Formats: sequence, C-alpha cells, structure tokens
Amino acid sequence: MEIAQSRQKAAPGAFIAFARFVLFGGGVGLASSFAVAPLASSIPWALANALITVVSTLLATELHARFTFGAGRRATRRQHVQSAGSAAAGYAVTSVAMLVLQLLAATPGAVLQQIVYLSASALAGVARFAVLRLVVFARNRSQAAVPVRTARTVHATVARASAPAALAMLLRAA
Repeated sequence: MEIAQSRQKAAPGAFIAFARFVLFGGGVGLASSFAVAPLASSIPWALANALITVVSTLLATELHARFTFGAGRRATRRQHVQSAGSAAAGYAVTSVAMLVLQLLAATPGAVLQQIVYLSASALAGVARFAVLRLVVFARNRSQAAVPVRTARTVHATVARASAPAALAMLLRAA
C-alpha cells in the first residue's frame, strides 16, 4: 500500500501546472509548426496539417498526463479522446475568430490577423487548460463518482447478486 501511494505523485498547484502546460503544449505547438511545411511539400497542405495536428495532440496529451498534471503515467484512451475534443474546440474558436475578422475587415493586415489569432488561441488555451485540469486529468474522479451506499442500495445489490444463485438452484432441481 505504501509503495502504491509513494509512486503516485502529488498533483502540482495551478500555477506550476499552467507553466508546464504552456511549456509542453507550446513546445509541441512550436515543433508542429516547423513540421508542417516539410510534410506539406510532399502531400497536400490540409492533409499535412491534419496529420501533424493528430500527432501533436497525442504527444501533448501524453506529456500533460505524465508531467503537467502530475499523473506520472500514460494517458488513458478516455483522456486522449477528451483532450482531442478540447483541442478541436480550440481549433473551432480560432477558426471562428479569423472568420469574424474576415467579415469585419475586408483586408486585415498581417499584424491584426496575428493579434486576433493569438488572442483567440490564448483564450482557447486557457479554457483548454481548465478542461484538462478539472475534467480530463482530475484527481479522485472515480472516488467522487462512487455513489454513497445506503441500506436500500446494499439490499438491492445483494438481491441482484443472489438472483443468479437462485436461478442455478432451480436449474439443478429441474
């Protein structure tokens, strides 16, 4: 028991977790931006971007599971799916922001585009951090989801468990 408890790392505080989130997520994002161009020289850009996005999301989720949020172990399939969902939501936020900019300004300059994109990306990043910390990699999630057992639920559980035994006795008697 003590070994299992000593292996489980304490969850870092919000500030440390956010700093790690920026470091790992930003590092993967930066590496991804350098990887898209060479890949896009051999396949269509949209496909290259999609592939890099999938790989970078998988990598970032693993890093966040192991280091950012203090789990110290690999991410589960559920965590990967939830993380991908939060990344897709972030992509939608930045896409909508850029669409709105195009609707409001006929020919926005590069600086304005960068300001809008980076602002939307930062907003999506903060929201994604909150989702990852509070939902995807939340501690004691399974303990909080366990219902409180009362005499009534225990009785129902015992009744359900004894039903197969009663069925077996009837089959033997027949």
